Amino acid sequence: MGNFLISYYGDDFTGSTDVMEALASNGVPTVLFLGVPDGALLERFKECQAIGIAGTSRSETPEWMQEHLVPTFEWLKGLGADICHYKVCSTFDSSPRTGNIGKAIEIGRDLFAQSFVPVVVGAPQLKRYTAFGHLFAAYQGKVYRIDRHPVMSHHPVTPMDEADLALHLGKQTSLPVSLVDLPTLAVADVDLQVDELAAKADGIMLMDVDSPETQAAVGKQLWRLRANNGFFVAGSSGVEYALLNAWRYEGLIGERPVFTSPGKVERLAVVSGSVSPTTERQIRQAMTDGFDGIDVNPLALVSESGDRAIEDAINAGIASLKAGRSVILHTALGPSADRGDAIDRVAGARHRLGQALGVILRRMVESEKLSRAVIAGGDTSSHALKELRVEALTALLPLPQTPGSPLCVAHGSYAPTNGLQIALKGGQVGSDGYFAQIRDGRSA
Repeated sequence: MGNFLISYYGDDFTGSTDVMEALASNGVPTVLFLGVPDGALLERFKECQAIGIAGTSRSETPEWMQEHLVPTFEWLKGLGADICHYKVCSTFDSSPRTGNIGKAIEIGRDLFAQSFVPVVVGAPQLKRYTAFGHLFAAYQGKVYRIDRHPVMSHHPVTPMDEADLALHLGKQTSLPVSLVDLPTLAVADVDLQVDELAAKADGIMLMDVDSPETQAAVGKQLWRLRANNGFFVAGSSGVEYALLNAWRYEGLIGERPVFTSPGKVERLAVVSGSVSPTTERQIRQAMTDGFDGIDVNPLALVSESGDRAIEDAINAGIASLKAGRSVILHTALGPSADRGDAIDRVAGARHRLGQALGVILRRMVESEKLSRAVIAGGDTSSHALKELRVEALTALLPLPQTPGSPLCVAHGSYAPTNGLQIALKGGQVGSDGYFAQIRDGRSA
């Protein structure tokens, strides 16, 4: 099939583009598919060294994972990549019933016939750090233990109430959890120490990363431990950032490419299902940067009269665009506007909400022949992007100052969205001026 360094499955779409950005911006040609591609579509990207599948498992049940992850992991294994990565959010938010990371690890461990699965979550590039198995994440310039993080400890679906990742995983799987901690990574005979831990490991092996130095050490170990028939690992894009060090040392990847600005567009359309305070600040800043902000009632979108609410939102968005203005249609302006409790009382409503926002965005793109768009919200992106009838994404403009939400190019057989420039922004990602940055085509 090809000589792939890595294949991966992203548990949501924003996280999947995060991995693509990390790889592409460091000289690893990467394509992200929105499902298992057919042979003809795969052939279009035969020059790539990395293949990804953007998924939705972060918002799914263990039963869904068993049904859908098994065939997808089998396909990824068949690519013959050196590493196969199950990518999760760097904040590790998950629960036994929603986005169960332990269940996904069990599936991959069985399929790849491994005694243990390495898990790497720390990614200094994203201001995520692990020390002695505990996760820390930055917010507004300050680093918090994840169970005290102002946002993630109050996540509307999967609040992080435990910073010890072994204990957190223990709620999701019965697999034992071992740890390659910071002192182990610092010893002179680190290879021997890791080999001894690996020989005893029988489940999950967490690996600390709290700095560029420990990240490089972990990358060396991952690459050294890999098996001949592919090696299944789990974690954030910290996996890729760690491996890049090893690949560069081995001469397997070239120089970092230079990405040029695609230039400014006069009109940008954004749909947002995020309730994050980060996204709230970004929307408010965008409205001072020339965007129209349109409040869309999420309960109306998922109600029995949802079709009418969708049409009303489309018409409001198109009116702004026809007036020559960029527009953001949002279902919440920060946590205080979160209607998650009411939404959760409607079966399947969160998925339908993302799908509705995708329909709204597609119709605006079709009507106004837009060349650039944004979807904000991790779970939102996973369900909305499918409504744009996109089949694959490649990186157009990485954002090195705020990695994790690059501008991409959409590929597919549907003419209105083939070639569309689109960014998928997670709730916690990006600077306050993010939307104007994307509109203007600036990397910083």
